[in-house]
Amino acid sequence: MHLWYLLLLPLSYIIGSFSPAIRFGKFFYGIDVRDYGSKNPGANNVQRVLGWKPALFVFLFDTFKGVAGASLAHFTSFETGTNMFVGAQIVLGLTAVLGHIFPVFHQFKGGKGVATITGVLWAIHPYAVLICFGIFLIMFLITRYVSLSAIISITLFPFFVNSLFALWLDPEVTLTLKIFSIIIAIVIWLTHISNIKRIVKGKEEKFRLNKGIAEVPEEVRTIYRSPR
Repeated sequence: MHLWYLLLLPLSYIIGSFSPAIRFGKFFYGIDVRDYGSKNPGANNVQRVLGWKPALFVFLFDTFKGVAGASLAHFTSFETGTNMFVGAQIVLGLTAVLGHIFPVFHQFKGGKGVATITGVLWAIHPYAVLICFGIFLIMFLITRYVSLSAIISITLFPFFVNSLFALWLDPEVTLTLKIFSIIIAIVIWLTHISNIKRIVKGKEEKFRLNKGIAEVPEEVRTIYRSPR
């Protein structure tokens, strides 16, 4: 392995560290979304605080960070589809997720990584992600809980990788994905402990489509009407 491959790790971390939720809120509305709503700089809280349009942008951008981080594996000499290549995708992708959760540009206070993890999974195994996304939609329509739907859908990712799609994968690559998929499921549970506690207590807020800025003082609403 070339030594310069190690430079891809900090690059992936930097990519993950850029938070569109924090940047978007501060640049256009003069607020830090971490001060409002659930105080999480993710798409769900941005939707709650600023509206669905900024939230859609944040979700797509955060997802792209995961895809970009994992795709840095193409700058290595590993052959696509091999165990080493998938391993590089996993390491670089998780580094981007680490940057999202602990961003160096934002006092190491980031989001929970759902969208970024989704991007990493998409880069590695898009078919399994499509099925998990379908499960997410079903759970969301039933419960209206974004957090619960994300936890359940990503928790099922190891099942699809290790059973349904394992039939078409090289055994060595399958082993790598097995370990990775289980780690991802664990990470999702760990980053959503507070959500799980609120769900158990019946205090988790259900999704409500917000078309404009909310849950912020009137002076911020004025800024919203005249974005910077």
